[in-house]
Amino acid sequence: MRHVDFSPLYRSTVGFDRLFGMLDTLAQPEGGQSYPPYNIEKTGEDAYRISMAVAGFAEDEISIEAHRNVLTIKGERKEETESDGSELLYRGIASRAFERRFQLADHVDVVGAALRNGLLHIDLKRNIPEELKPRKIAIASVNGDTSRQIEAKTVN
Repeated sequence: MRHVDFSPLYRSTVGFDRLFGMLDTLAQPEGGQSYPPYNIEKTGEDAYRISMAVAGFAEDEISIEAHRNVLTIKGERKEETESDGSELLYRGIASRAFERRFQLADHVDVVGAALRNGLLHIDLKRNIPEELKPRKIAIASVNGDTSRQIEAKTVN
């Protein structure tokens, strides 16, 4: 088992608490959690989609929450009552509750979500603020005399 202790780094760094917390969560296994299965795809230059197989869940049984760069998807099925007198002999379609978390990068926002054909699609978009985008700085060329002299007045 590999575990890294980041506590000595806390003494010499300021403001990196969240980074060390993320590294700790990445180092911990998810406990073999594989339900529900999901895909992550890139649909554009700054657009992504998470598709999750949630067969048997209705829209009101799934909740999606984005808070501080963590996307949390929870599903909890309501108990079904056999009103027609039928008896379930084999349950192959999973109906257990789940909670799945995704760590989002900075400036990634949830655009929308849709439930179609048993798949939950969550669309994400990266919106980088203008002040954080790289700017190209033009270099001005001086024609003619390249040597310039600064004149100053001297006070006697």
